[in-house]
Order: sequence, then structure tokens, then C-alpha cells
Amino acid sequence: MILRWSVIVFVSLLLFGTTGCQEKLAWVGAHVYQADTKAPNSKTAAELVREGLNASPRIRVGYLPTPTLGTVFSGPEQLGQHGYRPNLSERNGLVYTCKAGPIDIGHARKAADWTVFLAAKTYRQIMKGEPEFSFRLYEPSRYFVALTYPENWKDLPQQEKERIAYEVSTGVGQYLAFVGVTWHEIITWFGFKSKGLEPEHPSAFTWEETFSNLFGTHVATLALEDCDHTFNEAMTLAFDRELRKLDVQPGHVSKRAAESVRGPWFTGDFFFIVMKKRNLDLGLDDGFVTPTLIPSVSECEGAAPQAFPVPNLEFVSEYGFRVKFEIEPNIWEGNAILDIAYAHRKPRRDCVEPVVHLAPIMAYIRQDAKRRYGSEADLYR
Repeated sequence: MILRWSVIVFVSLLLFGTTGCQEKLAWVGAHVYQADTKAPNSKTAAELVREGLNASPRIRVGYLPTPTLGTVFSGPEQLGQHGYRPNLSERNGLVYTCKAGPIDIGHARKAADWTVFLAAKTYRQIMKGEPEFSFRLYEPSRYFVALTYPENWKDLPQQEKERIAYEVSTGVGQYLAFVGVTWHEIITWFGFKSKGLEPEHPSAFTWEETFSNLFGTHVATLALEDCDHTFNEAMTLAFDRELRKLDVQPGHVSKRAAESVRGPWFTGDFFFIVMKKRNLDLGLDDGFVTPTLIPSVSECEGAAPQAFPVPNLEFVSEYGFRVKFEIEPNIWEGNAILDIAYAHRKPRRDCVEPVVHLAPIMAYIRQDAKRRYGSEADLYR
């Protein structure tokens, strides 16, 4: 027994000791807190936020938006039922929409599930009165959230606390999920390989990536408003409804559209592919991500891109809260990213604060893209 507790304490110190982002850390994490099992196929999304989820979202396959080896092109009828946990019905792939261009459904589902999971995690911490917590997604990077509560928080009735905590948590969950999946794009641009030896730079900020992720977080917020269906049902219905609003097309249109930009936007195939076209729009200038439409898709003649608003943390001040969010890279490529983030800000710390550092990081990536692939104005939105 003594040995067992010694091991637990030792591992705890490794995971939750002093770091470059936070000196103290609440005992939580994506794989530490385990609530009682709450089945996404029997609870609404709102119930899951209030009661908790016992497992973080599963990994889903994503695709390059190109007609290359392994890419799956789908239509709205082939997507099946959403499943937080693996099921036999869910299907993913690339769909094409007239108002938002190509959307990677696997990436959108992943972002949607993380939105609800992180909303649930935030809700739990607020209701416990915790000042800070951390979590991880799939990469080694750790995300830190510091909460400042309203001065009268302890005096509020329990029902009022629950209402405010829910509204704050769902908005914060969307923000954390969107920035988290965006961080994956950033670190893979700098060379991080989540799959071992396979280079992932070609998949970083591809022309459908950011909007697919944002679309997923948007769908999650709609599922959270659905009190009549279980989580999986609400997600399925919301995905179908929102895709049809964007004028989703059959699978053969998606494949033909992707083939039409071979040469100008990409060359090669599979391991030897060169992706020139990127969408680097994170809404840092106007608060909206504008999707990339593929030109000359006959089924979509005259269509205009429909921009979506990006989530932010400004709304929490309406409830008397403040939220500080930081990322500790914990990867080999982290030093290069931190050097860019702190090039004009001293002292240099070991973490990235997205509201401060995303702008210089993305400015560097934009210039790097031009050096690598050319300076055509329409290549990098």
C-alpha cells in the first residue's frame, strides 16, 4: 500500500508540479477526472455538461481535401449517426457545400465533441469554485485555464450559480475547443508529427481545415440548445440541418471540385503531395472565419462564402468572470514557436497566451507560406 501511494504521489508531482504557465494546478485533466458513466446516447448535451463525461472525445480520421490516395468524398446521405463513442453508423469524409466550400466531417465532429467535453469540464470546476484547471487534447501540449469569479459569487443562490456556470461554461468550452484544434494546426506547421515519422505539414491549415473545426464548434452549440434529443441524436440533426443551410452537395460533386484545383492549389499525391493553397484566417482581424470556395463548381454558380464568427472569451465579463487561457507546448518544436510569440515581448515565458500571441504566430506562418509556395495573393486567405 505504501509503495502504491508513493507511486501515485510521484506521478502526481510529475504531472502537476510547477510549470512555466501556472504555479498551482487543480487536480483535473482530460484523463484524470472520471465521472460516473453518462451515456451520450441517453442524455441530452446539456445534461452531459451538468453531469459530466467519463471519457474525452475519441480520435477520428481526417482527410486532405484532395482527390489523392485514401481520401473519402461523401454526401449528406452517407454521414450516418453521430457517435461520441465508436458506433457502426457514423461515416465521415469530405463534403462540398456551395456556401462554405469543402468541410471535413471528421474534423468537424471532433471539434464538436471537444466543445461539449470542455464545457462539462469547465462547468464542474466552476461549481466546485476551483480557481484553475488544466487539460490536454491528443498532443503533449497542456492547456491552462485560470478563473476569476464575481465578487458576490459565494453569496448567490445555488440555482443562480448553476445557471451562470452553465452559460459561461458552454461559451468557454467552444473557445477552448476551437483554439485547441487550431493549436494542432500551428504545431504541425512547425514540424510536429503526432503519428510518428509521417510529416503532417501538408495537412496544416489546408483550405478546409479551420472552417471545418469552427463549423463543428458551431454545431455543438446548437446541440446544446436541443432539449428534446439525446446528445448523439442532437448532433446528428444539427449537422444535417446546418450542412443543408450551406447547400451541401452529393459526393461526386465534392470529388470533382477537389480534382479541379489540382495544379494551382496542390501537386503530387499521398506522401509526395505539395499543398500550396492554405486558409490562414482565424478571424484575428474581423472576428470571422471566411471559408474557401472552389471556383467553377457548376452546381454552385453565384454562391458567396458564408463567414462564421469565431468564439472568444469577452462575453464572460457580462457575468462578472475573467478567464485567462494559456498553452504550454511541451514539444520539441515549442521553442521555435515561443521565440516567435515573444520576439517583441519580454520576458520570454514557456507558454503561449492565445489572445496575445496568435497574431504574431500567424503572421510568421503567413510569411513562411509565401517563402515556401509563392506569393500569389489568392493562395493564403
